[in-house]
Amino acid sequence: MAATPASVWRNPVHFLAFGLGSGAAPRAPGTFGTLAAAGLYLLLPDMTPFAYLLFLAVGFVLGVWLCGKTAQDIGVHDHGGIVWDEFIGFWLTMFLAPPGLLWLLCGFVLFRLFDIVKPWPIRWFDRHVHGGFGIMIDDVLAGVMAWICLQLLAVWIL
Repeated sequence: MAATPASVWRNPVHFLAFGLGSGAAPRAPGTFGTLAAAGLYLLLPDMTPFAYLLFLAVGFVLGVWLCGKTAQDIGVHDHGGIVWDEFIGFWLTMFLAPPGLLWLLCGFVLFRLFDIVKPWPIRWFDRHVHGGFGIMIDDVLAGVMAWICLQLLAVWIL
């Protein structure tokens, strides 16, 4: 992975794209970004499903710009430290999730699994779609797949 650019600590756009600095972890920045997203998820206020989807949509659009701008500024497409996409992917995974730390852990594991393994069509998008949208879309798809699994697990268990 390329070194963390110093601009992460000076430029608010880069700081957000690097997940409030969580993507600057020297190893497994995506996992650290997802951990940060999980911590923030616990702090989110209760929202209606519509409000939560609106929150995700705004976060996605913002992420396309943040990630694209940061990648362009530092000259590295999808630098491993850019983890705003992990934030949105994880938060998408947790949409309508049952409450509790066990479900948070299940969502975390499922999202990381799909984000790391990148089954079809995630891998195709990761390789063929570029720019800020390309950085975001593979993690959104990983979040959708993890969400489906989490919802099926909830139906099966609850």
